[in-house]
This record gives sequence, structure tokens and C-alpha cells, in this order.
Amino acid sequence: MNIPFVNEPFTAFTVQANREAFEEALHKVKSELGQEYPMIIGGQKIIGNRTLTSVNPAAKDQVIGTIHQADRELAEKAIQTAAETFHTWKHTGPNERARYLYKAAAIMRRRKHEFSAWMVYEAGKTWSEADADTAEAIDFMEFYAREMQRLSEPQPLVRIAGEDNELTYIPLGVGVVIPPWNFPLAIMAGMTSAALVSGNTVVLKPASTTPVIAAKFVELLEEVGLPDGVVNFLPGPGSEVGDYLVDHALTRFISFTGSRDVGLRINERAARTAPGQKWIKRVIAEMGGKDSIVVDSDSDLELAAESITASAFGFSGQKCSACSRAIIHKDVYDEVLQKVLERTKKLTMGSPLEVGNYMGPVIDDKAYAKITEYIEIGKGEGRLVHGGGTGDPAGFFIEPTIIADVEPHTRISQEEIFGPVLAFIKADSFQDALEIANNTDYGLTGAVISRNRAHLEQARREYFAGNLYFNRKCTGALVGTHPFGGFNMSGTDSKAGGRDYLLLFTQAKLVSEKY
Repeated sequence: MNIPFVNEPFTAFTVQANREAFEEALHKVKSELGQEYPMIIGGQKIIGNRTLTSVNPAAKDQVIGTIHQADRELAEKAIQTAAETFHTWKHTGPNERARYLYKAAAIMRRRKHEFSAWMVYEAGKTWSEADADTAEAIDFMEFYAREMQRLSEPQPLVRIAGEDNELTYIPLGVGVVIPPWNFPLAIMAGMTSAALVSGNTVVLKPASTTPVIAAKFVELLEEVGLPDGVVNFLPGPGSEVGDYLVDHALTRFISFTGSRDVGLRINERAARTAPGQKWIKRVIAEMGGKDSIVVDSDSDLELAAESITASAFGFSGQKCSACSRAIIHKDVYDEVLQKVLERTKKLTMGSPLEVGNYMGPVIDDKAYAKITEYIEIGKGEGRLVHGGGTGDPAGFFIEPTIIADVEPHTRISQEEIFGPVLAFIKADSFQDALEIANNTDYGLTGAVISRNRAHLEQARREYFAGNLYFNRKCTGALVGTHPFGGFNMSGTDSKAGGRDYLLLFTQAKLVSEKY
């Protein structure tokens, strides 16, 4: 495809027609709530003996859908089906594989608000957050389709007399895709699309809190005519089905986005060689972060406050890129804290069905309990200056919470909370601020707000994060513009949405012919 990649634009909900169109999509999705969703293996819809109920985190009594759950027997069937399908799918041309993604992206673009509305209901995303999620899903499909076509072109090699040499990128085999719930369409679609467009077959085990959105994406793949067995939809408990898929001898790679603990467990299990296994399994993992925004003494303090507030409390802080630590130079600490506090007080929290609400709920009861526990810990480790409470008991609402005067090595400064909790930390100098920013086990995103060019260049060298931003927020990576992935315990630095990403799903083969 010769058309250059361009990021999908976000919807302007200030426009009346756009608001009306989104309201219509919300109404349509509401009429479809409560349906059952089977597993899909080799195109066959399978009803299991167990089900899982997905609920609206903003209205716990509202059922989004009932999902049939796999057991180990069905996991075996899914792996075998994917392995059998791989024999034919791997010979499908890269351009043909890319066209499936182009068509899926085109349909999703036409039904953008509908996909977003599902996320408002099932993930508790606000209108703008859901819209950005859908736009990113479209971007991933468009970008990876082009990337596969680029990789399929003749690769540059040093030519020598008397030989014809060719390097091609071939698929790996059966991949297990385990996506997260926080970007239930974008990351799930991106991981799955990258695997299949590279010529691999997939067993997709969706996140247990957002499985309906994944089911809708699988329906889209069916609609565009993707051959049966290329993507097999297998919801099920991670401790049973997930472990079985990871351990299986026919599994060639595992693509995972989620928590550090689960990611490390997958990596450890994948490192073991199962009987009959012919390869070293590849693990592509993104495992979260403990991200900081550093504010220098010489900086735009309004920009700093805006960047911190947006990064900390967008989608209730449930982003692996979210700012959970504001590290502020002592000379401007009080002023920045006050400015962030003023902005945070204006944030509205409530049902994401209402366009005016900035924050919705956290995802479920487990997240709710974990976050409220960390708030109590934070009260003992710092000074609560805002929030700490909850909202409408009909949903899992937690107020945006700011805890000031936090020491760099306390629990709320070191441990990933994954909620709307922001720790303010005072730094004695810019050097001190960088050392604090680097003092966690993670290295995903970070930002520096400064007018001092020498300090920005120092941060460029020393701030250890896979995605580092200057004078802007630390969330909101765009496909193709900000390849995304982090260091240390943040994962394998996979750089999703970048030119390196499909190399993780392929292997290079060199053929040399003497003539």
C-alpha cells in the first residue's frame, strides 16, 4: 500500500454532531448488553461448562456479557488448531495478510463510536479515553500492515560476484497473546495484528475483565474473512488455561502485556523446555511502570502542572505510562503542588456515560481494594492533600488522590499502584531529581519539564526510561511516532508501534545460491 501512514484523528466532542453520534452508539451498545459469547477455535463456536460474567465497573449490577470459559482440554484443542492452521497461513503472502488488516481498520473506522462505546460500558473509559483507544487500535492495524509489506521487500545485502543472496523474514509459529484490560481494544488488537500479519497463528486469551471487547474484535476479524484458525478466541482463567498455553511444546512465542508478577511468571515458565519442544520460546512482555515527571527550577510551571495532572489522573491512573510520582525541585515545589491541586479539584468524577466527566471508575473490586489500601499506606508515608475518598457506591469510584512530602524509598514511591494516586517528592537539585527518577525497578516512561538545555541534555543521557518526554506529559504515545516499551522490570522494551516491533514476531532467513 503506497499511502503513507497517518495517525487516526481523535474525535472532537465539542462538535454537536459528534456528541450526537456517540450518544447513538452508546444507545446501540446498551441494547446489546447481556449477550453470551462463545469460545472460537478454528472458526467453530464452542460453549463451555463454565462462564464468566463481565460487568460495568461504573454500575456493578449491569451485566455487559457472559463469556464461556475454556479448560485445559480446550486449550489443547486451540493450540493444535493453531499449529495445523500455521502450515497454510505461513505461506499466505505478506501483501494478502496486510489486506486483512487494512480492511479491518476500515470497518473499525466506520464503526469507531460503536467500538468506543463498548469500552465506556465494559472498561469504564470516558468518551475521550475510549475514542483514543479505538484510534490507536486502527493505527496499529494500519501501521503493522505497512510494516509487514516493508519487511517483505528485498532487503539490502552486500553483493559479491557469483552468488545470489536473499534475506527474508519468516513467521515463528503459534503465538499465545495475553493482552491487558486497560487498553482492551488498542493493545489487544495491536498484539494480535502484529502476530497474524507476520504470518503466525494466534491463541488469544483475553483479559478477564474486558473479554467482550476482545470478542467484538474477533467478530471483526471474522467479518473481514480471516481464515478459520488463524486467531482462536480462548477466554479462561490464567492459572489454568494461561499456564497450559505458556508451557505447551507447540507454543513458539508469548506476547504479554500486564503486571510485573504475571510477566515474570510467564518468562520463567517459558524458559523451561517442554518434551518435544524444538525451539527457545520467545517472550515479548510489557510489564508496567512507576513513572515520574521531573520539574526543574527553571521551567514553565503551568505546563508542569497541566502535564502532571493529565498524566496522573487520565483514565483514573490506570495506564502503565501514568505519572505516579511528581519529582519537583525544592525551589518550585510548593508552587507546583498548589497548581496541581487547583487543577485536580476541578476534575469531575462520575459515570463515563456522561461526556462531561473526566474520571470514571477503576476496573473492578480487586483494583478498588488495592488502591484504597495504598491510599491508607500513603497517609502514613506522606501528607494527604487531596482525595483519598470514594464516589458513587454503585461503581468502583476512587477520588484523584495527591500525597505530598513523600520520601523516595517509601512504598507508594516504589510500588506500582495502577490507580489515581500521585506522590509528590521534593528534590534538592536537578541531579537529585534524576537520581530519584531512576531509583525504581521500572523504566517505562518519564518526563522532564525544564527550560534549561543543559539539564534536558543531561536527562537525555541519564534518565533511564524507554519513553522519555521533554516539556509534555508522559502518557499518550502515538503509533509510529512514539514506539512504546520500557527497560528493567517494565518488560522487554518491545517498542510497540515502531519499526522494530514485527521483528519480534519473525525470524530472518538467508538463502544463498552460487551460480
